[in-house]
Amino acid sequence: MSLRTSYTLLAPIYDRMVAAATQAARRASLARLPADARQVLLVGAGTGLDFPLLPAGPQYTAIDLTPAMLDRARPRAAARPELAIELRSGDALALDFADASFDAVILHLIVAVVPDAARALAESARVLRPGGRVLLYDKFLRPGQSAPLRRLLSPLLGRIASRTDVVLEHHLPPTLRVLEDEASLAGGWFRRVLLERV
Repeated sequence: MSLRTSYTLLAPIYDRMVAAATQAARRASLARLPADARQVLLVGAGTGLDFPLLPAGPQYTAIDLTPAMLDRARPRAAARPELAIELRSGDALALDFADASFDAVILHLIVAVVPDAARALAESARVLRPGGRVLLYDKFLRPGQSAPLRRLLSPLLGRIASRTDVVLEHHLPPTLRVLEDEASLAGGWFRRVLLERV
């Protein structure tokens, strides 16, 4: 099943599955958005669960691969008229933006979803200005972590929605360095990570 097909099917129930459980972690991640950021890219914006938590000021560009998810994001964008949010169809693995276009990139629950985590991170780094930040929140194993249940479930869950065996450190491009890394949600199944473009 393709990613677009899977998330088209999940779109009607996605918010019920993840909205309440992830709100606090999203808020904590977005608190690290640089105050001077003017151009911000949300990759894999989904149904727009981050939109109610975004600070006013920057120009936001929100992309998602799945039209059904973007359809559900539009009312959330409209509910924040004080924000400048442009919604666009887009692929995390092939961002349709010039190099160094953004001050910050938000990657919430997308890196473990896409089929090529390294490429998604490299693309985000490419469109980020030097010194820009990546706000990352997802399910990541730590290097050397055994996590047999997560590794067992990953092939199945990866076909439906999201992998559970991604080790972030194995996919980071050399142009991104870790500034902060905190366990978040479900006993550390999830991590909030702040990266900087060097």
